[in-house]
Amino acid sequence: MKKNFKFQEIYSHLNGIFKWLYPGIGIKRWIGLASFGVLLIAYGSSRLHSEDFWVIQILDGLVVFSGLVLLILGVKHMVRSFVMAISPVSKDTGLVDILVQRKHLSRGSRIAVVGGGTGLSVLLTGLKEYTSNISAIVTVADDGGSSGRLRQQFDILPPGDIRNCLVALADAPVLLRDLFQFRFDKSSELSGHSFGNLFITAMTRVTGDFEKAIKETSRVLALRGEVIPSTLTNVVLEALHKDGTVTVGEEKIPKAHKPIDRVMLKPQHPQATPEAIRAIEEAQLIVLGPGSLYTSIIPNLLIKEITEAIVASSALKVYICNVMTQPGETDNLSVSGHIKTLINHSHPRIFDYCIVNTGEISQEILKKYAQDGSFPVTNDAKRIEGMGYRVIGEDIILTEDVVRHDPLKLAKIIVGFIEEI
Repeated sequence: MKKNFKFQEIYSHLNGIFKWLYPGIGIKRWIGLASFGVLLIAYGSSRLHSEDFWVIQILDGLVVFSGLVLLILGVKHMVRSFVMAISPVSKDTGLVDILVQRKHLSRGSRIAVVGGGTGLSVLLTGLKEYTSNISAIVTVADDGGSSGRLRQQFDILPPGDIRNCLVALADAPVLLRDLFQFRFDKSSELSGHSFGNLFITAMTRVTGDFEKAIKETSRVLALRGEVIPSTLTNVVLEALHKDGTVTVGEEKIPKAHKPIDRVMLKPQHPQATPEAIRAIEEAQLIVLGPGSLYTSIIPNLLIKEITEAIVASSALKVYICNVMTQPGETDNLSVSGHIKTLINHSHPRIFDYCIVNTGEISQEILKKYAQDGSFPVTNDAKRIEGMGYRVIGEDIILTEDVVRHDPLKLAKIIVGFIEEI
């Protein structure tokens, strides 16, 4: 019985080795080239010390030199084939550039980013240029649009915010990223659905597990980091308004256009994913936002274990405040108002630094936003500092057609925190 087991183990190892010789992998030719180079080196070297005529010795030297060239070329292309097999990088990218970039990113800072929505995905596109040790902890309270429909129809967690973060961290070709963001038009039965949402839904059904579906999708997109749902519990977000009324559902809360007293999750005590807690505990820096205050950031902090893990962490903690107010959500709130709301739902030591925008926005764009009831968030830095937080004021915005954070400027500031430690 033991002999039979040993034979199977040997056979399995040999079979794994010979698989590299299967047609289409594109590695046999380079193995052959390198092997031929070794043979030339061995043959030429064995004759170099003979007493043949000097011309013959020169020819033997050329044989050795040719063998070295072939060996180097073979090994170089073998390594390139390995890299291309495990990573969808551009054919125009040099092998050395690929290896140097990956090594550099793998040594980058460990950063945990907590939030959701487009704000989080914008930040991730900047951070992935500095490190591949990124953990995006994402809310799963979304119940609107494509995510809401898939959530109801297939009884899964909403994939929308997860998809945006996956695409933001992807190292895959642009075409594949665009495919995941492709949204079907109104003339289709799939109207409003994005391909990425459907892909994650199908992957969930195939694997039988939402968390596994995210991990498998991450492999497809070759992520520089990881995307983690804050909880696997099917939560619903509720808002208690200052007039005593309650709005149920993340999508409906801003549409109620009533001042919010506080938001809650139902069920009240969802369990955090172990991966989210592990990412927070291992992080050198923890970032909250940017994103919708009540519907993207706070839902994560309503999970008790996540808030406790952030507060207990010795990492630097940074909150990135939104640039503009959000109608029906943060009307008339200054930066200090955002902070008070944040700590009222979590803990005063949930962050140490607050990043606010000091860049100017053109009057034309401001008028456009004012029509929708959105205005710049007032930077009351002195009041914030009086609350015990450090304010970092910088020009961190892009203002072409819309106002949004500049991902590279923001990432540079965040990475700069760690360099000062």
